[in-house]
Amino acid sequence: MKSDVRPSQDSVTAGVSSLMKPVFLREMLLTLLSAVLTGLSASLLLILLVFGWTSVQAETASPTSGRLSLHALDGRLLQQAPLLDTQVSMHVSGLLARVRVEQQFSNPTGEWMEGIYQFPLPEDSAVDQLRMVIGERIIEGRIAEKAQAKRTYEKAKASGQRASLLSQQRPNIFTTSVANIAPGEHVRVVIEYQQMIHHEKGRYAWRFPLVIGPRYIPGTPLASEFPATLTDGAVDTDQVPDASRITPPVLNPAEGPINPVAIEVSLDAGMPVTEIISQYHPVIEHRDNQGIVNLRLAEGEVPADRDFLLSWRAPVGMYPKTAVFTESWQDEAYALLMVMPPDQEPESQRLSREMIFVVDSSGSMHGASMTQAKAALRLAMSRLREDDTFNLIHFSNQSHALFPQARSGSKANRLKAMRFVDGLRAEGGTEMMPALLMALKGGDAGGRLRQVVFLTDGSVGNETALFELIRRQLGESRLFTIGIGSAPNSFFMRRAAEFGRGSFTYIGDLGEVESCMLALFNKLEHPAMSDIHIEWEGQAPLEILPTRIPDLYLGEPLLVVVKSESLEGEMRIQGDRDGTVWRHRVDWPSKTTQAGLHKLWARQQIKALMSSTTGGESAEVRRQQVLQLALRHQLVSAYTSLIAVERQPVRPLLASLKGGPMPLNLPAGWDANHVFGSLPQTATYGPLSLLTGLFLMLASLWFHRRKAS
Repeated sequence: MKSDVRPSQDSVTAGVSSLMKPVFLREMLLTLLSAVLTGLSASLLLILLVFGWTSVQAETASPTSGRLSLHALDGRLLQQAPLLDTQVSMHVSGLLARVRVEQQFSNPTGEWMEGIYQFPLPEDSAVDQLRMVIGERIIEGRIAEKAQAKRTYEKAKASGQRASLLSQQRPNIFTTSVANIAPGEHVRVVIEYQQMIHHEKGRYAWRFPLVIGPRYIPGTPLASEFPATLTDGAVDTDQVPDASRITPPVLNPAEGPINPVAIEVSLDAGMPVTEIISQYHPVIEHRDNQGIVNLRLAEGEVPADRDFLLSWRAPVGMYPKTAVFTESWQDEAYALLMVMPPDQEPESQRLSREMIFVVDSSGSMHGASMTQAKAALRLAMSRLREDDTFNLIHFSNQSHALFPQARSGSKANRLKAMRFVDGLRAEGGTEMMPALLMALKGGDAGGRLRQVVFLTDGSVGNETALFELIRRQLGESRLFTIGIGSAPNSFFMRRAAEFGRGSFTYIGDLGEVESCMLALFNKLEHPAMSDIHIEWEGQAPLEILPTRIPDLYLGEPLLVVVKSESLEGEMRIQGDRDGTVWRHRVDWPSKTTQAGLHKLWARQQIKALMSSTTGGESAEVRRQQVLQLALRHQLVSAYTSLIAVERQPVRPLLASLKGGPMPLNLPAGWDANHVFGSLPQTATYGPLSLLTGLFLMLASLWFHRRKAS
């Protein structure tokens, strides 16, 4: 007979209570950990130690091994790529600059390489020449339709021929591809372009961009055979289908800087020059007997991580009120006109304004850029008057406004705005469209002059959609853009201001905030010269660009390019200055004064065609018009490229080809963690693995000794 023995409820409760005592729990935990560590020590510990030692050995490998150990911002080892040195030479003649950019691709490895380098140029550059130089051999490039040039390049690359391809991705973003660089070889690619010098209030300026800032890419990713990451080129999306071609890989700053640049300038202004200033790079200056000023970088070479800006001024009263340059080319006459309106505004009552300030608070603005933007906004708040109205909008992933609608510039409202500005933090993405829409859609301005001031680095990839939004929503507003930071997207900033019938200002350093903002306020606080048009009485029709002449502000010159079969005739310029009619008669020079103007005219015509969404032309019609212009005037465009191919193959067909996209520096002042999020450092995990393995080994010994005692 079996006895049915069951524990009583009290005994069960007592047992559970004993199990829950701290002493028992501690002993049980020690036993479990000891068992786990004993089981892992023979395997995991060995793996960690071996991996750690191997990684440390890899990190301390000889730098002469011929492999380029460059890491992206997320710690990944980038693929091998050639090294790059760039030499920039610029010659200024009056209002025109001829610029030569020489890129030297060097292959220090023992393998055949391809280099793909994405780089910026000024958005108004007319690129027309490419030469590939290998030793003493020079291969001249030729303009071809873009798709055909790409096919020619790929065929030459596969056949083992040296080849170089220059393509435009945006008016300010270009790509140089060089195939079949032999081990230990140097291949030079020489690019040349023409550009107009910018002028404002007696000061001339030339800006040369040196780095492409990482772009925020909105939209849904498109299917791709080769997915990319934020630091190794972006993924194409439905809103930016060419994102991968405008976002090159970014080198971890701990690895850099790379891509050194040397710059030389020959300045023949056609008049005495004073106050030559290189804003961000010290230069050495030399003047010859003919009055030509030669300049070069004081450091010899600098990292390609921020724009180069050179400006100069003519003595007071010596710069011309009118400058006219002409050229005859293929039985056609071309001209560039610069006309300086009166530098004093007529006496008039200051108009009340509605000021809408929009500031970018995305991650790319962190650090110096945000400091500059805040300083600019504080200065702007101090200039508001009681009869003005204003609002503040900031945006990153989302947009936020200080007030539901514009409020008066009272002291109390301005104090709220100052606190709002002080609280701004730079983080997140650059969702610019909702903020622009919020700023431009505003309600009735009550008869005030409505002005939108937009502060950003412009690091976006969906420029076309933003331009279309400005065109649709501008109404009676005027949009003024302020480029912030060391490498703003000047194509977006300048073109947005043109669509917005405003102007573009650049602030690249905290010390410039006051002078740049005061110059902008002088524009904002005075009525523009509007309704500007050109009257022509001549033997042949005259084509004028831009077709719609923008409003002008204090100190801004009128710049137009024209084409005709003959420039024999009379040209008059007329505009409205606060109700007063201003007129000016143009006197033509007696002979040709400047070569290459036809390229500038063609570049302006291409710009007008690419910006147009009216007139009923289909995209294919516009494409054919641009293609015809670019081929005739031999220019790189959205639909044409420059291609150079060496005839004889050099790479053995059995030898593989390495390389690909080459990394860029992060723009000066940018914080990688705020642009891309929290990222690991460049170092590998070898040292960490060694430490982890040693810790586990010591912990295991300690547990064993404690258990034995």
